[in-house]
Amino acid sequence: MKKLLKRVVFSLLGKDPEAVVVSFLSGEGAAAMAGEVQRVIPDRRHYVVSVGSHGEIPGASLVALEPGSTFQLYRQLRKAFRRLRIGMAAVLLTPEDSALRRAAFLLTPRKILAYNTRLERHHLQLRTAIASWLFLRGVPLDRIHLRPWWLWPWKKDRSEIPATCRVLEGRALSPLRRRAAVLSPYFPYPLSHGGAVRIFHLLREAAREFDVFLFAFSESGGREEAGPLLEFCAQVILVGKPRYREPRWSGLDPPEVCEYRSPVMRQLWNRFQREHRFKVRQVEYTYLAPYGGNVLVEHDVTFDLYRQVYEQDRRLAGWWDWWRWQRFENRAVQRYRRVIAMSEKDSWLLGLAQGALSLPQVRIVPNGVDLDRFRPEEEKPGQRLLFIGSFRHFPNILAYRFFTEQVWPRLGAQIPEMTLTVVAGPDPLLYWRAEADSPAPVADARIRLLGFVRDVRPLYVEANLVIVPTLVSAGTNVKVLEAMAMERAVVSTSCGCAGLGLEHGASAWIADTAEEFARGVAALIADPELRRKLARAARLEAEAHFDWKKLGELQSEVWRELAPPQVEFRPAGQPDLPEIRRIQEASPEGVAWDPQSYLAQDCRVLALGQRVAGFVVARKLAEGEFEILNLAVDPEFRRRGVASFLLREVLERSPGSWFLEVRESNRAARNLYSKFGFQEVARRSSYYQDNGEDAVVMRRESC
Repeated sequence: MKKLLKRVVFSLLGKDPEAVVVSFLSGEGAAAMAGEVQRVIPDRRHYVVSVGSHGEIPGASLVALEPGSTFQLYRQLRKAFRRLRIGMAAVLLTPEDSALRRAAFLLTPRKILAYNTRLERHHLQLRTAIASWLFLRGVPLDRIHLRPWWLWPWKKDRSEIPATCRVLEGRALSPLRRRAAVLSPYFPYPLSHGGAVRIFHLLREAAREFDVFLFAFSESGGREEAGPLLEFCAQVILVGKPRYREPRWSGLDPPEVCEYRSPVMRQLWNRFQREHRFKVRQVEYTYLAPYGGNVLVEHDVTFDLYRQVYEQDRRLAGWWDWWRWQRFENRAVQRYRRVIAMSEKDSWLLGLAQGALSLPQVRIVPNGVDLDRFRPEEEKPGQRLLFIGSFRHFPNILAYRFFTEQVWPRLGAQIPEMTLTVVAGPDPLLYWRAEADSPAPVADARIRLLGFVRDVRPLYVEANLVIVPTLVSAGTNVKVLEAMAMERAVVSTSCGCAGLGLEHGASAWIADTAEEFARGVAALIADPELRRKLARAARLEAEAHFDWKKLGELQSEVWRELAPPQVEFRPAGQPDLPEIRRIQEASPEGVAWDPQSYLAQDCRVLALGQRVAGFVVARKLAEGEFEILNLAVDPEFRRRGVASFLLREVLERSPGSWFLEVRESNRAARNLYSKFGFQEVARRSSYYQDNGEDAVVMRRESC
């Protein structure tokens, strides 16, 4: 009866009783919107409206309008749909002005289903006027209904803070190593972005001297690949990252700071401090500064980054972000005894913010590169570009858009065979939708967009040129250092390679405008000899200044200032002989010489306070050749790294060829020596007089 009445009423009005859905092609990407509308509303007839001719869209009838003003298009629409009842009108919102869009609003003002360029949709209605206005302003749908905490009666979507944590056991603690705690906003493995690369390598270097406790927020639900870090960390403490649901504008502190507020992490950070009494507590990134510690690592001067963003787009929201970060960061650095900056520029900015040219507590520890892993390989002929930049870091999205929208079209006309490979990190589309105004980058047959790549070295090998089109940046870029180490020429903006000491035309090509950038890429692609010259100079620069081993020593110096060594490795003296004799008597598997004779050789002891934990005796045989006469550890301190410490110290002090004899039955000692590169070269029968046991002669080749 209801359907019959409906047909009668609409036939009297001269309308088709079944409502139709109309999609207006009002901007680039509207065809994708029309397909999405058909999937959302599959049981209706669909029409697609365009201005001028347009290719067919399967499943929809096309209505092509003659170009004209808003009113002229509106008249054509009235005529085309006079016998049809429009139940829903889908319109794509884009920054560009559109007469068709305005005509659609005039035709069906209460039936508009608005889509943004991310293909999020919202039904524009008066009863949701504020939400509709925000959607028209470009606010992502996920954030439209957020309310600040101080409007708690009207707040439905509240922040979620996980209460769970995991403690993973790693390397055994040693009394020879001081203890240090490091707090990171993410688990630094796999090495999917520059921050993870830095934290991983510097922790590995620091672990030679310190027992490291790593505190990190987990974003994968406890599925982290922890093995590589547990090889050198004493413990890894993982806490779930909060799900922050507040509007970006709603607080004095920057939203990035609020995203990592976790009572669970704060409780663990303080509890472990009480239990282990860390002399060093290092916080990675400024937005974790409220947790407290004595070393703050400024991976970038964040207020400088937001200043650059504001200067490019002078809106109130940009100024608000800049002002909040400047206020927060200036206060944060004052609360730490040591602040680590990435470059001279960052150090200067921090000092300038405090009203002085430099801060006495600022130390510079640049980003680095693993020179043993990133070794140069011969470049193959071609026109292949490589861009590495995780979309998790929003400046990389800006860089990608700058290159593909402004530089790439210029190059396509000159070099049509050129290709581009992009490594965008884990979940690139997720971060793209959060920052860009489209659901995905525009597809291009010559652009290969990759997500997370475990090993990027093969991509460097196949590339002819590495591009770094960064428009806003702070700190220093690890991807540039990797290209330098792999001996691949780099075309970069000045901020993309800031702080790395590269010079235009000598070790890189530096260009800041789209035209200059395109000219640099074209020039280097056409000149292999110039590419090789720049790449070789960049590799030498990396070897001189950016080896992780050297940079790890810089960080360890900062830690030593805060935590002086608890152990003493020094030459043995007459007062040490009773302790040496006691240890030797407790070590029947070693040799039993007169301890007094050791003082004529290079005899060194490892002292823990008043206790001697072990000793090593060596002598020089000839130029570049040395012999270890004895190495023994107090039984109380065995299996705590004492023997490894003694052996490492004596080998590093005198590089060359080393020899030693060890009892055939002493498997523990033989395994230790093998770990340090000693190999069996001979045997001496009945060498030991006490029981006639054979001696195994071992040698460590010169290095």
